[in-house]
Amino acid sequence: MQTENNVAIAAETAEGGGELIPAKKPPKSFRINKEEIAGTALASIPLVGFLIFGLVPLVLALAMAFLNMRDFGFEGATWAGFDNFQKVFTDPTFWQAMGNTLVLGLSTFISQALALLIAYFLSKDIKGKKAFRMIYFIPYVCSVVAVTLMWKYMFNTNYGIINMMLGATGENAINWMGEPTYFYIAVIIMSVWSGMGYGIILYTAALTNVNRSMVEAATIDGAGAWKTFAHIVFPSISPTTFYLLVMGVIGALQSFAVTNVLAPDGGPNGVGITIVFYLYNRVFSYDGKLGEASVSAWILSFIIMLLTGAQFFVSKKWVSYD
Repeated sequence: MQTENNVAIAAETAEGGGELIPAKKPPKSFRINKEEIAGTALASIPLVGFLIFGLVPLVLALAMAFLNMRDFGFEGATWAGFDNFQKVFTDPTFWQAMGNTLVLGLSTFISQALALLIAYFLSKDIKGKKAFRMIYFIPYVCSVVAVTLMWKYMFNTNYGIINMMLGATGENAINWMGEPTYFYIAVIIMSVWSGMGYGIILYTAALTNVNRSMVEAATIDGAGAWKTFAHIVFPSISPTTFYLLVMGVIGALQSFAVTNVLAPDGGPNGVGITIVFYLYNRVFSYDGKLGEASVSAWILSFIIMLLTGAQFFVSKKWVSYD
């Protein structure tokens, strides 16, 4: 059909005394769109940042895990194979650091539960709720080192205000920084106090988006406060809960500053040594065992990826995005 149309057009052109001139395709435009260049440049900033500060260190850490490093450079490094892995996995301190991290990580769940409870009450019509939100959020934006030093003085055995409030003075004074159990409790209290504000803000925002009509309908049908919360309110805020849970677990596994400031030596019986603390010691305190530190970092990364993947898998059963 296309050929017949071309013949017809050629015949009409010949009858009119004209010549058949083949149609030319419009030239391709090679003009540079400045907006596309600017957009691509801005969008590539996070990618470039990840490549420089994320991917490259990961690759170097993987290489260092199989080498005996004498210093921070690769000069003089020798092949170690899986020796560094064997040293880490057979080191009792590493497994103790793993257990300490899990115990101290309980602060994440306590903080999240208290944040939800406080946010739920602050969503009610009470006076000064904006001031309360600001007060609860202040510790989150404060320096971790400054906050930890403040709590360290408060938990001091001889003149700390915590012991005075509990009436534990003199011979009955609690040695918060010297006994393993009390050290755990002190760190968890500090972590909950400083990290709860972020959850309160997010939960407060999530609670304002709960469908009030459904809550009122459930109340009219005779549902109690607990059933209303469990079947209507909690499913509505489950995405926020899931986000806080994922980020909280990752943050707990990477905890370091609090225990390092409280007890640079690792605390009583080493209960303050977390995984990152263990990694830090391997780099700066034990003749620069960078290979073992790299192995520790990769193990921590694998644990974070495994737990995060498990949380995403389980979230399909309880997180509602409707």
